[in-house]
Amino acid sequence: MVENQNIEWKESWRDEYLKWICGFANAQGGKIYIGTNDDGLVVGVAESKKLLEDIPNKVRDILGILVDVNLLTQDEKDYIEICVNPSSYPVNYKGEYHYRSGSTKQLLQGAALTEFLLSKTGYRWDAVPIDGVTVEELDKESFDIFRREALRSGRMTKEDLHMSNEQLLDNLGLIENGRLKRAAVLLFHRNPEKWVTGAYIKIGYFGEGSDLRYQDEIHGSLFMQADRVVELIYLKYMKAMISYDNVIRVETYPLPKAAVREAVYNAIIHTNYAALIPIQIRIHEDALYVSNDCIFPVGWTVETLMKRHRSQPYNPNIANGFFRAGYVETWGRGIEKICEACKSHGVPEPEYTLHPEDIMVKFISLQPVKVPMGQNGTLNGTLNGTLNDDLIKRILYAIKEDPKMTQAQIAEKLECSERTVKRIMKNMKDYGILKREGGRKTGRWVITGKEQ
Repeated sequence: MVENQNIEWKESWRDEYLKWICGFANAQGGKIYIGTNDDGLVVGVAESKKLLEDIPNKVRDILGILVDVNLLTQDEKDYIEICVNPSSYPVNYKGEYHYRSGSTKQLLQGAALTEFLLSKTGYRWDAVPIDGVTVEELDKESFDIFRREALRSGRMTKEDLHMSNEQLLDNLGLIENGRLKRAAVLLFHRNPEKWVTGAYIKIGYFGEGSDLRYQDEIHGSLFMQADRVVELIYLKYMKAMISYDNVIRVETYPLPKAAVREAVYNAIIHTNYAALIPIQIRIHEDALYVSNDCIFPVGWTVETLMKRHRSQPYNPNIANGFFRAGYVETWGRGIEKICEACKSHGVPEPEYTLHPEDIMVKFISLQPVKVPMGQNGTLNGTLNGTLNDDLIKRILYAIKEDPKMTQAQIAEKLECSERTVKRIMKNMKDYGILKREGGRKTGRWVITGKEQ
């Protein structure tokens, strides 16, 4: 048996192993075997009977907990088994808080330590009450936004919302013993930075490298930020590609708004506001990045995020407010919905980078496809010189996914008329971008590589 979350092998006893016992007690509990090698084979331990007395006493005196210490024998060799139960309160080793994660021992520091101590006391960071702020100081516009969105989404009815602001906060679980929780201040106060520095969003447009062209900061309550940030991104920071479906002008943005909105809302909900660092959105011509400080559940990886997983928000009170307003769901489907929106829009799935105390998601923008122009700037009589650059790109993505798709299937996938798809694909064939191999029923589409 190899070492894991609950098993640790040690050949001999050292007092520093009290840190490992501390780590087990602060996590899920576990067992330490003294007198075994790294492969779990028994090699024996000297003075085993003395250890039976010394280890429990040292654990009690230094860590303040009790453990079971058993003497075991195998092949006439003695070894010690130390059984550690998970503790319901924080256990420290000489002022240090250790935590068992996987097969390693972690020293908790900074935000991770704060979160651990709060969780052991039954509190989450956003549930801690704040002194000196009243319901009357909260922002009317933020309440109006919440009521509007909750009604529009159907999460709450007019009857549900026909109550005072104080009753609404109590209904949302944002008041404790007459005091507002941190989540209430963040969600509804016009200037939450008075209590939580860094509770805002920075947006910047970048040229080459670190060349910052222009930027904005969005302040106010979290509901005000959520109400404004996505529209600002699409009005000021993104250029729509213009195309025509017959005589109808069509604007297509480089990224699906639904995916960007979900990513930004996820950042607002899961940010570790105790780090005092704002959410940052970097926009380039070919990509968009959303990054925020966060503390993930123990053992979670990028793979965990990309697979189906249960909802486990870092700020459950903030998440509940956003859910009741209709901004998000509570099924852990946020990333799944983002990927679906990207696929439908014809762009790659987002790339997630997870660091110890922050996460960054990268969206790759939809790029126009360059095709040859006629003498008068048109292509086979189409109304715009780019021949529906966006539609070409989406057709190419669809064909790459399934070269045997029919034009009717492509039209259904792209949610446009079959007539339009046939017209565009005919021009793509005329200019050597695309060709057909095989018959109508058994053939396939081939991309020639001339689309750039």
